[in-house]
Amino acid sequence: MRHPFETTFTDRRRTIFVLLFILTLIAMAVLNVVDGPLKTTVAPSGIVSFELAGDVPTAQTILDSWDAPARVYAGFSLGFDYLFMLLYSTTIAYACVWVVGGLRERRRFLGLAGLWLAWGQWLAALLDVVENVALWRILSQGATPPWPQVAWWCAAVKFTLVILGIAYAALVGVWASKYATRGR
Repeated sequence: MRHPFETTFTDRRRTIFVLLFILTLIAMAVLNVVDGPLKTTVAPSGIVSFELAGDVPTAQTILDSWDAPARVYAGFSLGFDYLFMLLYSTTIAYACVWVVGGLRERRRFLGLAGLWLAWGQWLAALLDVVENVALWRILSQGATPPWPQVAWWCAAVKFTLVILGIAYAALVGVWASKYATRGR
């Protein structure tokens, strides 16, 4: 299995990763500001509470807890999320591929896991698109089946893939750097 990032800008990996990481953090900061008005007693995590509502009554209760300006913020958040999904998925995928480095030959399983997780980040972004379509449907027309369930399933798989990708890049990255410095 191969990934496009294995041969893309190999001589500038650190610079590209840092740039992607900074852009991702900036987008996260924007979303964090936009999320402020979406945090209510029934939606303590703002838009994430909405993503994970999972059923019609919960999604409608969250929707009802938002006034008109908050709903505008929610719409902006869903739109801006398309830029964010491009950034986070590419950043995490790039990190996974970067960590794979020399692991393909020495630690085949770890190398393949990293490549699968790198591809998985783009699957996470695609699931995020479907999730946003479902959330937009709820936001614009009210909570009706199957949209809260669709959003929940997409969000659950998306968050799992993202967490696994970040954990892989961080943990295997630290292990691989220690492994390389010991010369084993």
